[in-house]
Amino acid sequence: MPKVQAGNITMNYDQQGSGEPLVLIPYLAADYACYAFQVADYSKKFTCVSVDLRGTGESDKPGGVYSTEMFADDIAALMQVIGIHKAHIFGLSLGAATGIWLAAKYPDRVKSLSLHSGWPKSDAYIKTVVQGWQVMAKAMNSVPEMVIQGMFPWCFTPELYAQKPDYIQALSDFVRGRPKQPINAFIQESDAVMTHDAEAQLGKIRAPTQITFGRRDVVTSTRFADRLKNSIKNSEMYIFEDCSHAALYENVPAFNEKTLGFLSKHAG
Repeated sequence: MPKVQAGNITMNYDQQGSGEPLVLIPYLAADYACYAFQVADYSKKFTCVSVDLRGTGESDKPGGVYSTEMFADDIAALMQVIGIHKAHIFGLSLGAATGIWLAAKYPDRVKSLSLHSGWPKSDAYIKTVVQGWQVMAKAMNSVPEMVIQGMFPWCFTPELYAQKPDYIQALSDFVRGRPKQPINAFIQESDAVMTHDAEAQLGKIRAPTQITFGRRDVVTSTRFADRLKNSIKNSEMYIFEDCSHAALYENVPAFNEKTLGFLSKHAG
């Protein structure tokens, strides 16, 4: 796993595959490995660069206030250091929020933008949900256990729990097997989720953009769909009807097919 000095922090990243660079930005409390089910397919056509955001995985976890804009600055610095002039930018949830900032602030670096389960500005509902996760993480004194008990039910439909208990268990084991995020780093990262506001940035995005939501998602629900679609000029929308917040796990074949179709269309 390469580590590089990016701006004022050391960042960890993983690189697989060949072709045009595709930068994959993780969601809250996750590290680079969260896109394992996607990289298996994407790396056949793209050079997949999966990153650990500050505060996660094996990247530095400095104190202070984190923001989605700061995460975008970190990724732009990483791209600069490892020699990626322009890339396809891809993120789910917090990764999408970060991607919005990256595409707005560094338009020349973004060839296409993929926003999955994203949102332009945190509202009272999102803040309340995330505050609940913070309380749970502190009470359990474990970010992985909070993810499994607290975040999973917001990410998956009841049907997935009922029909595929072994799969939920496998995902739980996967979370427990990753580097453990310290509680304070999770609080800093989740504070960035709650303060996210890129509403004024949407009109600056020039890259062709794919926007997707899960129909069953309530956290970043389709209540944000029109605001994103109408504000990002060159954008297209897709709804995964059978999924909640994490279509990338809930329906891997459909998610990969739809997202890779968009990426391939804008490669070359």
